[in-house]
Amino acid sequence: MEYINGFTNCNIYVEGKGIIKSDLKVVDGKVASFENKEGLQLEDKYIVVPGFIDRHMHGANGSDAMYATFDDLTNISKTIASEGVTGFLPTTMTDQKDRILKALNCIRDYMQEGIIEGAQVLGAHLEGPFISLKHKGAQVAECILPCSVDTFKEFQEASGDNIREVTFAYEENGSELCKYFKANKITASLGHTDATCQDVFNAVKDGATSATHTYNAMKGLHHREAGTVGGVMLSDEIYAEVICDLVHVSKEAIKVLYKTKGNEKITLVTDALECKHMPDGVYKLAGQDVYLKGKEARLASGTLAGSTLYMNDAIRNVKDLLGLELDKAIDLASINPACALGLEKHKGSIAIGKDADFAIIDKDLNVYMTVVSGKVVYKNI
Repeated sequence: MEYINGFTNCNIYVEGKGIIKSDLKVVDGKVASFENKEGLQLEDKYIVVPGFIDRHMHGANGSDAMYATFDDLTNISKTIASEGVTGFLPTTMTDQKDRILKALNCIRDYMQEGIIEGAQVLGAHLEGPFISLKHKGAQVAECILPCSVDTFKEFQEASGDNIREVTFAYEENGSELCKYFKANKITASLGHTDATCQDVFNAVKDGATSATHTYNAMKGLHHREAGTVGGVMLSDEIYAEVICDLVHVSKEAIKVLYKTKGNEKITLVTDALECKHMPDGVYKLAGQDVYLKGKEARLASGTLAGSTLYMNDAIRNVKDLLGLELDKAIDLASINPACALGLEKHKGSIAIGKDADFAIIDKDLNVYMTVVSGKVVYKNI
């Protein structure tokens, strides 16, 4: 593996200063200073930005986190490094309990081994099985379980205390579970839910701080009942995930979400499946056939089943749609998810003392290099 000691006189998105000409020194995998006369020198078209964090993704390039092997996790991590992703949460499905436990065991062991050959595994995202049947989406109905602190403790033990985020339906007797998440610094995310607007307000009081793929698989906004969507928009504490592939959520709906949540409370996610980086065909999701055609992945019923979205494409889409400056668009995939996961002291921006996680891009969001803790894990330069 190639390591870098930093950069000299390059365009760098420095926390608090925007994109400026600067040096940067890396020591022991962290940003040590902004002085370095012997660093990597890049052409002026390149920009060093914080590495992207995908807190909700299932798989890529023929691999899924539920396959529960080191080879699959490594394949995913190497693949998404090409998108500028430096950290991610392998995301489980509502599936048979023993399969979820096996996947969490694998994530635990992978993290304990300290394997970093691509994007770094930052923990697990448990999507279900504590969800609403009414809004199950592509989740497996037969495997839905009632909200239970005891059941969650089994999952957390299997993960080695590495579950960082849980998607759950608060209205399904989830109050105690939500309080448990808060007490244990786990991101409580409302998703696959029929929660009313008041339920969302109650969940926030109990510790909820996130919404899973906002708009999708949740009670919509209505003029007599603002629903989950309305509660998310009105709750300043909530970080709203959004799949910005322009398939899952319309352009207008993204604009409305941005207008209500602002730049600091939206996090881009891919919710990607094993068919990302793969050709059209038939793939799997928790034993279900998934049909990929173009950019859309659907079950036989026509239900959308995750995405094939690349993270750098998501940033480009939101930047162009909303007319954002590049640094503001980058925030939606770097510092915002870091804050949503409680990782902002070490991840999410380029500042002294933080991990040396970088994506080297151009103004059009093409990715040329990805660096994790000073290690080059992807290079096309």
